Amino acid sequence: MEFIRKKGMEAMEVVERGGVPFLVFPKLSAAEGVVHGFSTRQGGVSRGIFSSMNLSFTRGDEEECVRENYARLGKAVGFDCGRLVLSDQTHTANIRVVTEEDAGKGFVRPKDYVDVDGLVTNVPGLTLATFYADCVPLFLVDPVHKAVGLSHSGWKGTVKRIGKRTVEVMQERYGSRPEDLLAAIGPSICQDCYEVSKDVIQQFQETFMPPQWEEIFYQKPNGKYQLNLWKANELIFREAGLKNSQIVTTDLCTCCNPKLLFSHRASKGKRGNLGAFLMLKGEMDDGAAGMKNAF
Repeated sequence: MEFIRKKGMEAMEVVERGGVPFLVFPKLSAAEGVVHGFSTRQGGVSRGIFSSMNLSFTRGDEEECVRENYARLGKAVGFDCGRLVLSDQTHTANIRVVTEEDAGKGFVRPKDYVDVDGLVTNVPGLTLATFYADCVPLFLVDPVHKAVGLSHSGWKGTVKRIGKRTVEVMQERYGSRPEDLLAAIGPSICQDCYEVSKDVIQQFQETFMPPQWEEIFYQKPNGKYQLNLWKANELIFREAGLKNSQIVTTDLCTCCNPKLLFSHRASKGKRGNLGAFLMLKGEMDDGAAGMKNAF
């Protein structure tokens, strides 16, 4: 897979198993006892604008195709679809603490929660899942207290500091220390592609200090602005107490790679969804193919 990559960023790796490619961060892959992955558009069975690895049940794709896509991806990445826990994204900063009782919610069982853009757990074998087509996936791993967090951060979630809120919930529930956490900022729209209006920038001006402004946005002659969600989320993680050396940022922009990654902006809304997945391995998990899928 030939991606257009951003220079000077953390290079993500492409892994392919059973004809299904997905993306990983080497730094997270090196963390013992953790399975993670970010899907691409390839390796699935969906057709048309959803081609081919669409993971959304709500955008008009055929349900049987979406379920087959999950089955293939689960086998490749190494998670049990019957133990997925899906978010309910509405651009909030709400975090759900996921327990064993949540296994399968959103996939084999209905969700009994709404307005959840972030998930955390310390239960092995439960796979957290959040969804994207330009917004920013935030992965968090606590290798000391054995806990993980996964959050969806669009510009609204970034203004609300969902990354910091995820860290805080992990501190409160699992005793996580920010200095121990590994954080990864995943594939999403880059600053070069993300033009926004003044009303969006005003909210960033209200929540970030003036010295930070030039790091996260600049104005163009047409009165619009280019917004850097990657840098904004890096600053938020540092504000939450994470070490610079423990934060990695993708080199892949969804909008720069519309044939390989779904992009809402590039497709003008005619698209499927990508997925981010994060799981603590259980004692019987091998983190590879062979996991059963519940259908």
